[in-house]
Amino acid sequence: MTTNKTDYSILELALVSKGQSYQQTFTNVLKLAQQAEGFGYKRFWLAEHHNSANIGSSATSVLIGYVAGGTETIRVGSGGVMLPNHSPLIIAEQFGTLAALYPNRIDLGFGRAPGTDRETMLAIRSDFINAARSFPDEIAKIERYFSTDNANSNVRVHLAEGVDVPIYILGSSTDSAHLAASKGLPYAFASHFAPAHLSDALQIYHREFQPSKTLKKPYVMAGVNIIVAETDEEAERLSTSLIRMVVGIFTGQRDYVQPPTEMTDELREILQNPQIKQMLKYSFIGSKATVKAQVKAFLDETQADELIAVTHLYDVNDRIRSYQLFAEIMQELN
Repeated sequence: MTTNKTDYSILELALVSKGQSYQQTFTNVLKLAQQAEGFGYKRFWLAEHHNSANIGSSATSVLIGYVAGGTETIRVGSGGVMLPNHSPLIIAEQFGTLAALYPNRIDLGFGRAPGTDRETMLAIRSDFINAARSFPDEIAKIERYFSTDNANSNVRVHLAEGVDVPIYILGSSTDSAHLAASKGLPYAFASHFAPAHLSDALQIYHREFQPSKTLKKPYVMAGVNIIVAETDEEAERLSTSLIRMVVGIFTGQRDYVQPPTEMTDELREILQNPQIKQMLKYSFIGSKATVKAQVKAFLDETQADELIAVTHLYDVNDRIRSYQLFAEIMQELN
């Protein structure tokens, strides 16, 4: 494993648990962020999704402002804004405003996918396909709006010019690796749900990386599913909520996060399904000792500079405890 310090962060979807309102969900999101700040997490990112009753993070910039306003030091940002859904000008205005309100705490991560189904994608932006193909150019527009060099342009975002809002490229394929490397930007890979291309993507990113004003050497963030509890058995029980959620994704029957149950033979069999097994490849579930060994092996394999943890559990207190134990693991490994 690298001897350098490995930062650790959180990716949040504002998942709605069965029986809870959106208001309670958002209250729990802020509660988690406040606790994470005390646990030493570097950043708290919110992902953009649409047309899913069980996901509350659709208005990403609004939630970022809510979380940043309720915390003090932790970085808050997008993991990510699905840029083809949006006008670069509007995103620059939104995140320039956030940066003015919460200086040196706002991150701007970009993805290329729509974060929804095709019909909703076209409802959001009828020319989505063209915008997705123009993803590198759209990012360049954002960079220009944040640059002082844009001061002489006819179209400006005055409050964004010269403001420090770091840009990150998110991806789940090798395409994003080429782009992040060519632009000299930090790279966040979605290995928590799309692990197949992780190794190839990281090799491409490191091999092709071009130093920039933003970044002198490659910086990799890797997503991992984390469920830590007092014992392996309790973590396994808590993980049944995650298993049912993944089954809902594959069957098209998405539902609110279900309460955990005892592990059954049927659920164990589901975990052996090749598609589900592949999707959950980088899911580290167990006691502190168990997860610590799994995380260390993952860091040895990837040499990631930062882990971004995703913990899908029914009860916010179980989530907070899991993130607390994961923070302790990372502190011990560092």
